[in-house]
Amino acid sequence: MTKPRPEHKTIKILYLVTEDWYFLSHRLALARACQNLGWEVIVATHTSNLGKEIEKEGFTLVPIRMRRRGRKIISELLTIIELIRLFRRHQPDIVHNVGLKPVIYGSIAALITRTGRVVNTLAGMGYVFSAGHLAIRLARIAIKIALKPCLRARNHWLVVQNTDDSALLVGSGLASRNRTVVIKGSGVDTDRFKPAPEPDGPIVAAIVSRMLKDKGVREVVLAARELKRRGVAIEIWLVGDPDLENLSSLSEETLIQWKAEGCVRWLGHQKDIASIWAKAHIALLPSYREGMPMALLEAAACGRPIVTTDVPGCNELVVDGESGLLVPSHDWIKLADAVQSLAQSFELRAKLGAAARNQILNEYSQDKILSETLKLYRQALPQSQQGISTTV
Repeated sequence: MTKPRPEHKTIKILYLVTEDWYFLSHRLALARACQNLGWEVIVATHTSNLGKEIEKEGFTLVPIRMRRRGRKIISELLTIIELIRLFRRHQPDIVHNVGLKPVIYGSIAALITRTGRVVNTLAGMGYVFSAGHLAIRLARIAIKIALKPCLRARNHWLVVQNTDDSALLVGSGLASRNRTVVIKGSGVDTDRFKPAPEPDGPIVAAIVSRMLKDKGVREVVLAARELKRRGVAIEIWLVGDPDLENLSSLSEETLIQWKAEGCVRWLGHQKDIASIWAKAHIALLPSYREGMPMALLEAAACGRPIVTTDVPGCNELVVDGESGLLVPSHDWIKLADAVQSLAQSFELRAKLGAAARNQILNEYSQDKILSETLKLYRQALPQSQQGISTTV
């Protein structure tokens, strides 16, 4: 990797994300790439027990009050004021806001402080854009009003993870076409996530995600009940914890009840996801809408066939019948049918899994995604700083 030329001052990049665990799982490789270029990396996030891991990387950690479920107006205004002070203190050259609330609050703070260049990443339209009850529809109107000046501001760029989201945001006038870029996810380490032979024993289908309703976890349980009724020999694993900061979260009590029922195994959070895919045969994610789901990218890199829904994000990754199987959203019977067809055919699993792995190597590898993102950073920088290498 090339260090910056001596005539240039050190570039500062600030990542604004809601949670420390999300930064470590989705943006760590990118921050490391920037650090290897000689850039100063600042991470502003709400910290739980993972702050020390961020600091061990040599990044500057700034704990902030931002919470995903915060709704009290005074607290939210104080968060924006906190970000204004943060931007004035550190004066970053690039601010990279990741997630809906960081995009809005970080963009507002950047506009007020006239801070550098802003890269906004919306990783899927999420619960607010896919849920349908009245309170969420009203919130959606307010969010769209707030988003437009944030996404269309001069020196602000938008990154989305699939072409459907790009078309939605540009077509609705919320984002500028010439400053909207599709970068397909966070990239997969294809050396860490690599194919392993199918394990012996019963067929295992796993969903790896936060335990959220809009990830389709309920549909997985309903499909598991149906497969059990049909007498299909298969185990269904739920891998992940509830996320109480998310309105769509399932309760721990519900998950314990499903586990006791005997149709699924709830394993909770697992740190080594590669080992999960080494033990499983089929990957599930019947989500209602995604950006570019990391869980499926990792499963595909491990050569596991995927069953997911025909919705934005998921259907950009999976080609039905070629690299996985697509089913209608909310349709647990079709989900059960697809899982059964894979459970009963080693040849089909092998064919779809091999194609999924090749697709990751060609389109979604970590090196490719890092290169595309660093190229965007270079384009965003002022002319005087664009000579600095962003090659990894």
